[in-house]
Amino acid sequence: MGKGRVEAFSDGVIAVIITIMVLEMKAPHDGDPKALFALLPVLLSYVLSFIYVGIYWGNHHHLFHIVRHVDGRVLWANLHLLFWLSLIPFVTSWMGENHFSTWPTVLYGVDLLMCGVAYQILTRAIRAANPGEQMAGHASKGSRKGVVSMLCYAAAIPLAFFHVIIADVLFVLVAVMWLVPDRRIERALGT
Repeated sequence: MGKGRVEAFSDGVIAVIITIMVLEMKAPHDGDPKALFALLPVLLSYVLSFIYVGIYWGNHHHLFHIVRHVDGRVLWANLHLLFWLSLIPFVTSWMGENHFSTWPTVLYGVDLLMCGVAYQILTRAIRAANPGEQMAGHASKGSRKGVVSMLCYAAAIPLAFFHVIIADVLFVLVAVMWLVPDRRIERALGT
């Protein structure tokens, strides 16, 4: 089965996710620039989530660049990832509107953790669908950054009950870590 429809569908869903996130931000009813300060938590949560969605889009793009074949496992694993990504606008809005309070931050961390787990499942499904494809196998193996990311999310979830700021800092640190894309696929392709 070809990969084109999977890529096109995924790109469309990710574009909708970003659109929904920006539409969730409401302009203040006051023309004074000071009114924007009240929206700072909403804007910060949007920026963080926009970066996360961008990271997943970039890594997804790179990953599917090396894929030759997809099968039902890959389709369902990809939908699983898109499901968790599609919840990002909700958890982003809830966290921003409630000024990074405990439960919205916990749910944000759970969603990020599940996105990471879903991405790992997708990479395994791709390896299984492309047996003998050395490039797909090598470039889609788990990375240290992926493991560290999921450990940070898993740590941030319970930490949010005690020190929500530390949990939020962990989310930011993981995003910063991923701003430098995973180069394994580019190295495998020789680009």
